[in-house]
Amino acid sequence: MFKILTLNNIAAAGINQMPREQYEITSESQCPDAVLVRSFKMHNWDIPSTIQAIGRAGAGVNNIPVKIMSAKGIPVFNTPGANANAVQELVLTGMLLSARNICPAWNFARRLKGNDTEITKQVEAGKKDFVGFELPGKTIGVIGLGAIGIKISNTAIALGMNVIGYDPKITVESAWQLSHEVKQANSTDNLLTNCDFVTLHVPLIETTKNMINADRLMHMRDGVTILNFSRAGIVEDNSIIAALDSGKVHAYICDFPSNKIQQHTNVIALPHLGASTIEAEENCAIMIVDQIKDYLENGNIKNAVNFPTINMVKIHNQFRLTIAHNNIPHILSSITNAIASAEINILDMLNKSLNNTAYTLIDTEIKLPQLVIKKIEAIDGVLKLRCL
Repeated sequence: MFKILTLNNIAAAGINQMPREQYEITSESQCPDAVLVRSFKMHNWDIPSTIQAIGRAGAGVNNIPVKIMSAKGIPVFNTPGANANAVQELVLTGMLLSARNICPAWNFARRLKGNDTEITKQVEAGKKDFVGFELPGKTIGVIGLGAIGIKISNTAIALGMNVIGYDPKITVESAWQLSHEVKQANSTDNLLTNCDFVTLHVPLIETTKNMINADRLMHMRDGVTILNFSRAGIVEDNSIIAALDSGKVHAYICDFPSNKIQQHTNVIALPHLGASTIEAEENCAIMIVDQIKDYLENGNIKNAVNFPTINMVKIHNQFRLTIAHNNIPHILSSITNAIASAEINILDMLNKSLNNTAYTLIDTEIKLPQLVIKKIEAIDGVLKLRCL
């Protein structure tokens, strides 16, 4: 039986995908086979030696020590695209709120006092302060063309907007899903100088930290609206406040309140609502559970941020060996020689790599003796081995 530790609440729609005769779900296990997590910060968490996999019910994995897990041969799974529609709707909401000055107008209306006749007079006198603009004909720049960026781009086209996209690592699959009307920028700076709206959909890594800073804001169009539903550190707070104060930036819409920004009149800071819909939470839970199950039961990997994608059909009466190892020369021959030395035939084999990490599936006609397993585990570069 597999033991699954949940460090956050995971939607029942996903948990129910795990048959109770095969899986024990708990929030307190000391020796879990896998961990399911959402926002729990694992960097200072003691990692049980029994862990085979970590599943993040969401896209970002900043709360997980991925490098440490990679060194231990533990794949870290996420759920790209499962919450894409939820984030897209929030970005579109932010665009409309800022374009029509909804939040300051709402605050104005809530502070009106007097009888209805007096309120009506105040409304007619004050509404001129909240004149907005419409989206058709405006240009939005989308930085990051993954599942979320694609949805936003295509919807913006449908709304009559011009769309410029930039993603140096766009996949062929993503490109096929993108409207042909989306124009391609050749750099971040090229995109930023030509947009009325900019929406950010990139991970927070060293190269994206403070991507939106004073220098880049200076070269943007006057009255630009910045939307950040990725991570707080991608936009530099002091620079965005200065740009708002000068009128260079019309509005900053984000999912990350802070003392510096949340009280500013032209900031809409939401409490990290990007994926906070029932549908998104269920989609993420179902997706991550399916991936963890396939890995634990069959050794297959899909949507791991630190391991290659690999899939090999598992025949019921065959034995499978899964090996996480460094991507170095001669290691495969060392593994297969260890199996051959025991006169055991390999029926099927598949090897994939991702940067310095590799992963191999080997099917054999009989179960490997413990002596062979120990021999493979002793090979330099082997990180983790499982027999299924």
